[in-house]
Amino acid sequence: MKANILSIVGKSGSGKTTLLEKLIRNLRDKGFTVGCAKHAHKGFEMDREGKDSWRLRKAGAATMVVGPENIALVRDRSESIVEDIDRHLGDMDLVLLEGFKRSHFPKIEIFRTQSGHTEPLAIHDGTLAGFVTDSGFRPDVPVFGIDDIESLCRFIEKEFIR
Repeated sequence: MKANILSIVGKSGSGKTTLLEKLIRNLRDKGFTVGCAKHAHKGFEMDREGKDSWRLRKAGAATMVVGPENIALVRDRSESIVEDIDRHLGDMDLVLLEGFKRSHFPKIEIFRTQSGHTEPLAIHDGTLAGFVTDSGFRPDVPVFGIDDIESLCRFIEKEFIR
């Protein structure tokens, strides 16, 4: 299965995570399953050195940590983010990415004037599909107000959830 993938991009402090929270809640309330992948451009380490799960992973195993209410899977990445998303989130109606601004995935940019930035990030990106803003910038894609989550969700449903 190929996942429906949409990236939410914007400069630091623009409100990507807040927008994603609102989108996820709205889409879940409408009955859609939503996955999310956050770009960690500096990398991350979930395990702590010496912990059992770290030792098992270092020995070469994909390791799942299972708690009473959630799970976490730590394994080496494949060569392709699409393969990783399909493998782990492919059963979702939509996978929202936070970041991945240089990817080929369709993007919705959030650009707020109060964040102190003067130019949007992806306004000339050929993959820009939508623009969320409180500014006067009007790229040649659908533009939504910062708080117009319902209209943005209708757009996402129509264009990205098949």
